[in-house]
Amino acid sequence: MAFDWLNRILGRDNHHEARQALRPLWTAVVAAARQKDWYLAGQVPDTIDGRFDVLALVAAQTLLRLEDFGEDGLLAMARFAELFAQDMDGQLRQEGHGDVGVGNRVEELVGALGGRLGALRGVFEGKEVMAAMLIRNLYRGAEVSPEAVSASTALLNTLAQGLKTVDLAAMKLGKLHHE
Repeated sequence: MAFDWLNRILGRDNHHEARQALRPLWTAVVAAARQKDWYLAGQVPDTIDGRFDVLALVAAQTLLRLEDFGEDGLLAMARFAELFAQDMDGQLRQEGHGDVGVGNRVEELVGALGGRLGALRGVFEGKEVMAAMLIRNLYRGAEVSPEAVSASTALLNTLAQGLKTVDLAAMKLGKLHHE
């Protein structure tokens, strides 16, 4: 590329590389959010909104784990959030949204991810009950069976426990649990 030298001088090349180093993790998070159990046993609607809600929850849980790794984890969190925004931008454009509204919509979606992150932090710090958080953030307040909430709670707890078994290097390779 014509401006590679300028990108290296300005640090953009490393920024891009750092973000791309987390691509396997992003891919694993997307795959985890598409697990059928979220939509069957967990009864999350298999719609664009339902898929986003699961993705945001799984991504937020992943961000919480990245936070455990200190400064390196915080940098990884920022790059991971950039991948999230980049993917949401691409998805919106694929759905036919024009340039005018995409930026604002991506900001809303990133804000929703931040909201899920805050909600999960609250749950794991004992500030609220998991079922109430899931009903508000995963089911958007809709009535849902206790069995569905229990299934989603189990899926989220399994993810959280699995993430605790891997280090940052393994996460960057797309590992969400020790194999």
